[in-house]
Amino acid sequence: MTDAAELLGLTRKLLAAYPPATTHRADFLKARFDAGLAWVHFPEGLGGLGAPRSLQAVVDAELAAAGAPDNDPRRIGIGLGMAAPTILKYGSQDVKERFLRPLWTGEEVWCQLFSEPGAGSDLAALGTRAVRDEATGDWVVDGQKVWTSSAHVARWAILIARTDPDLPKHRGITYFVCDMTDPGVEVRPLRQITGEAEFNEVFLTGVRIPDAHRLGEVGEGWKVAQTTLNNERVAIGGMRLPREGGMIGPIARTWRERPELRTHDLHQRLLTLWVEAEVSRLAGERLRQQLVVGQPGPEGSAMKLAFARLNQEISGLEVELRGEEGLMYDDWTMRRPELVDFTGRDAGYRYLRSKGNSIEGGTTEVLLNIVAERVLGLPAEPRNDKDVAWKDLAR
Repeated sequence: MTDAAELLGLTRKLLAAYPPATTHRADFLKARFDAGLAWVHFPEGLGGLGAPRSLQAVVDAELAAAGAPDNDPRRIGIGLGMAAPTILKYGSQDVKERFLRPLWTGEEVWCQLFSEPGAGSDLAALGTRAVRDEATGDWVVDGQKVWTSSAHVARWAILIARTDPDLPKHRGITYFVCDMTDPGVEVRPLRQITGEAEFNEVFLTGVRIPDAHRLGEVGEGWKVAQTTLNNERVAIGGMRLPREGGMIGPIARTWRERPELRTHDLHQRLLTLWVEAEVSRLAGERLRQQLVVGQPGPEGSAMKLAFARLNQEISGLEVELRGEEGLMYDDWTMRRPELVDFTGRDAGYRYLRSKGNSIEGGTTEVLLNIVAERVLGLPAEPRNDKDVAWKDLAR
């Protein structure tokens, strides 16, 4: 399936069989997946048709024009942007068939159990243990994860755990799919500077994971995790936006609608950030074009770096532009939201929430190293832990 006209015909056939105006949302999404129009570049039977990734835009435009429902991608972004490409690349056929459909339709929300309080930015130093139960073949997991978005609503999680402490830290890790309803999983909210708790800490005590839910080979979890992390950074920093989409939109509207707030200095700074936001948006379009012919690489780290810096600078300028109004905040109520709404809240929320952009999805310091070493080809920083067993590392 490589022809746009043929793909358009299939989309119209779907719309005729399941009219959006009279079809239940869940039924329409399931039918779309089964028709291969969810991810057209995925294999047949797994939501796709083996078509070029670029043809997804043909399907999306036709469905949007017909008023068809989407799968609420902001709510299920971790599943779509991180779990799905990893499952597709490393999961068994049974795993792909079990998880991809409810993941895409939004029936099952996913979270990511990677970061740990004792590892900081050095993800490979993680200490959560997974021990094989030789009697059943299951893995028994014990440990703690932190900064886990959506853990309070997630049905499944992608998890990395240490399976061999006698190997160096990057080589003794294995990657799993974890059932968040297991009785050994405890989710506790982490209240943020915004007053909300969209993040969580997760405690794992005797959690049993069948070996069938392992992604990749034992001990190769770090390799598998690179697929997740590269896709994560593209999902965060390279999202598709219209002109003046994202954080630059609210401040641009305020500038046009509130001439009494304008000063020459603010004008110059806003012009600079507007241009940088547009450059970043167009660079994201180019990155998505590169994805058509391959897997995401380290370029996604550069996009995520730009995303974090721009969000923080734009939101800071917006607070300054609004003056006393910018210091106001709509609601400090403790909530556990399902998604982050940057543009639907006030300037105070955007300013506070954007502080996390330089931490989530890889800290700015880590991403700068990735860009330096893998994009610019600069020499890596000296390491004294490369060949040391994880159990012998100082902690």
